[in-house]
Amino acid sequence: MNCSLLRSQRVFAREDGAGSDTLLQSRFRILIVEDDFLVASQVEMALSDAGFDVIGVAVSAEEAVARARRERPALIVMDVRLVGERDGIHAAVEIFQEFGTRCIFATAQYDEPTRDRAKSAMPLGWLQKPYSMAALVGTVRHALKELDDHQVR
Repeated sequence: MNCSLLRSQRVFAREDGAGSDTLLQSRFRILIVEDDFLVASQVEMALSDAGFDVIGVAVSAEEAVARARRERPALIVMDVRLVGERDGIHAAVEIFQEFGTRCIFATAQYDEPTRDRAKSAMPLGWLQKPYSMAALVGTVRHALKELDDHQVR
């Protein structure tokens, strides 16, 4: 018997769970809808660094719908307040009705009337601003797991 096969190998794992579920993460494409350039950049970097397939950033409801139509993301991280006449809830509802794509709302507007307006978009979660990038990554992982569980059934 070859003794080299019996030697154990040292494996390092990150405490934050980054890299876990990599196959799950890379299978699903994520669109970010955020009109604040700095926030959008942070979100995109955090999700990309965590192994997610980020397909881009939209800054308005109209651009979000157009990108969803063209790119067909599996999940959208959606701000409620956006540039233009329509907000993120309008975009999320339209995208959900047309494609069945669900979102996570990342917003400072977390009041009951706002959540009630968003119900018809069937959101997978809410992140109240300001939120940490760790909370974002965890919420996205949870949402993708939920999407994956529903696809298997």
